[in-house]
Amino acid sequence: MTLKLFTRAGLAALFSGLLAATPALAQAAAAPKLDSGDTAWMLTSTALVLMMTIPGLAMFYAGMVRKKNVLATGMQSFAITCLVTVLWMIIGYALAFTTNPSETINAYIGSYKFLLAGVNSGTVNPLAATIPEWVFITFQMTFAIITPALICGAFAERMKFSAMLWFMGLWLLFVYCPIAHWVWGGGFLGSAGVLDFAGGTVVHINAGVAGLVAAIILGPRKGYGTANLSPHNLTLSLIGASLLWVGWFGFNAGSAVAANALAGAAMINTQVATAAAALAWMFAEWIVTKKPSLLGIVSGAVAGLVAVTPASGFVNPTGALIIGACAGVGCYIAAVHVKKMFGYDDSLDAFGVHGIGGIIGALLTGVFADAAINELGKDASLVTQFYGVAVTFVYTAVASAVILLIIKSTIGLRPTLQEEEEGLDITQHGETVP
Repeated sequence: MTLKLFTRAGLAALFSGLLAATPALAQAAAAPKLDSGDTAWMLTSTALVLMMTIPGLAMFYAGMVRKKNVLATGMQSFAITCLVTVLWMIIGYALAFTTNPSETINAYIGSYKFLLAGVNSGTVNPLAATIPEWVFITFQMTFAIITPALICGAFAERMKFSAMLWFMGLWLLFVYCPIAHWVWGGGFLGSAGVLDFAGGTVVHINAGVAGLVAAIILGPRKGYGTANLSPHNLTLSLIGASLLWVGWFGFNAGSAVAANALAGAAMINTQVATAAAALAWMFAEWIVTKKPSLLGIVSGAVAGLVAVTPASGFVNPTGALIIGACAGVGCYIAAVHVKKMFGYDDSLDAFGVHGIGGIIGALLTGVFADAAINELGKDASLVTQFYGVAVTFVYTAVASAVILLIIKSTIGLRPTLQEEEEGLDITQHGETVP
């Protein structure tokens, strides 16, 4: 009898212990598990995306300006890389990708944690649950770096370096971070179903519209429409565009945040759309001017990279082909003919390529999204995509204008006409190309 009682008591205790342990076991099972393959791919992708800005974009833009501004143009990309890195670590990442307790606030902005508070070697972000949070922070940092750097193409050869630094720092915090949160960080645009796999709205429409506003507020370069403003070294631009193309695989395929089939789909879509857009721009230019140019084909390639960015993880290769072809022709018309029609000086076609290409890609994502590629594509809608484009366009235009006008009324935006004539290399940095 005593043995039976002891056995029953022991079984009861064991059963109670198992019940008590079940929640802990469930939590342990649900805890994210780091994946070494995903982590390795994301480390690689991060390096590829950084390469897009330095040296890729720096060389692409530097080759398209006049010789007296080549160092100043490259300096912009390099300095922005450094500035954004520090701001992202201090507060930018938190604003874009962490959350507040209040759901209302969280729909519009992230938290205000300074200096990556709470992040350590054991933390992960739920948006990237199989890689260390350190890696996710740095990957997203490279996106935050290239976006303001793209804007520089619109005002190339005519903004003071000090004004540029102030504008880019403020723009990152008050424009880029909120929009990144709205679309990717749990904000209202992503919740509404706006699809943006790798940055059509967050990066390209955002940068392109800001560039257009900057070009209008600064006014045209001295001699625009009368003087020879031809690129000084298209070989640099060719190398830069090639580095952008290679780096873009980290940009798009890396946005799967895993080494998986979705990353593979994004990779082939990126290659197909880019080639299609480059050929489309080249043939459109060939028909109109009777000669295909190197500047045209590399600009077309960048247009394809831009347009496929929001769609890369949602469409199949056929959709990517069509998106690329549309972007090649559409961006050629915008950069060459629409700009001339309205008379604004978008120096290196930041709006014509990134703004228009981003809009084309974002809208066509709603048309060609394929649920077989990504199940989120089953609810894709042209109306929803237009909503995302419109919100991004309006907010970016207004906020960018406010920041620029504040800087213009305080330290000023442009060098003097004499300094501009002499060149920004020597007047802003005290250096010249031999």
